[in-house]
Amino acid sequence: MTLAHFIEHNMEAILADWESFAKTLPGGVSMDIAGLRTPAKQLLEEVCEDMVFTQTRELENSKSHGLALPLDAAKTAAQTHALQRARSGFSINEMASEYRALRASVLSLWIDTSALGDSDLSEIMRFNEAIDKALCESIVHFSQEVDRARNLLLGVLGHDLRTPLSAIQMTAQHLKKLNLGSDVSIAAERLIRSGGQMKGLLDDLTAFNRKQLGLGISVSVVETDLSAVFEDQLQQLRAAYPAREITLEVSGDLRGKWDPARLQQVLGNLVVNALRYGASERPVRLVLYGLETEVVFHVKNEGKTIPAATLAQLFDPLRRGADRPDEQGSPGLGLYICREISLAHGGSILAESTESGTVFTVRLPRNASNVSPRAAKDGSQLSR
Repeated sequence: MTLAHFIEHNMEAILADWESFAKTLPGGVSMDIAGLRTPAKQLLEEVCEDMVFTQTRELENSKSHGLALPLDAAKTAAQTHALQRARSGFSINEMASEYRALRASVLSLWIDTSALGDSDLSEIMRFNEAIDKALCESIVHFSQEVDRARNLLLGVLGHDLRTPLSAIQMTAQHLKKLNLGSDVSIAAERLIRSGGQMKGLLDDLTAFNRKQLGLGISVSVVETDLSAVFEDQLQQLRAAYPAREITLEVSGDLRGKWDPARLQQVLGNLVVNALRYGASERPVRLVLYGLETEVVFHVKNEGKTIPAATLAQLFDPLRRGADRPDEQGSPGLGLYICREISLAHGGSILAESTESGTVFTVRLPRNASNVSPRAAKDGSQLSR
């Protein structure tokens, strides 16, 4: 009897072992028998189908490297199993342990009831191939489901935190207007500044979350004078960092079609980054000028040179170099968001660092409405 036929004839005993083991896992305690068994039965049926399929040497080599395609189905049993386990609270280690237990259960039952010969080694190899293939599929889809759930949670969190934050800021502004004394005014001003910083972090979180969910960074372009937009943003930054000097130099035609709120977000992130990591006694300089078909701005700070290894990953999300610790409570999304907003406008962002300081350069075509969604999504226009 082949191993595939053995599994089919002993399905109930194998499923009973699967159920008993899954019940010992934290995620399986609250699941009913149908929930525990259904994906297992489908999985074993697909494993048997895979084992009896005549495969070429090329396909065998592909499967040994994890390159084999799944069976023709809208969703395989391994994928269904992974989604169910992720939604039931299993950890990825617990899910993988189910496959180890299933493998051991099938092989031990077969060995106990059969006198194995040399030819049966190929049966065991085919079975292990099929189990490993299913395990890989499960891990991929389990991870995707966990990522999706996490991104949805971040989206809800970023959205719902805005309401209490707005109430805090409005109350602080009201207290400041009441003229209740210098101590109250100073405390209110501190709350206003902190609220502004929190809003910036929530903006970054929301934009990052949209990108991770495949929604992209949304931009709503209108006729904009970038000089006025940036001057307004710098006034807010100067109020938030009264002890620091931030200068602005403008020249040329600075009119075009952009999303002013998004570009204020870019400017805010770049300037705050320069304030954090630049020399505290030296100014941060913003240079903004218009060319024939585009507008360019530089954010410059003096200070330590950024190492090449750190510079190479500067725009990656949730990544920091050893010389840039998370001392300010930032989640490490600011520069990533700057890149995505620049791309969404059909532009680019470049970071350069020398002994004299660090410069971020953003280039924006004047008419951002002509950007193709694909270009903004795939990042093909990014330069570093």
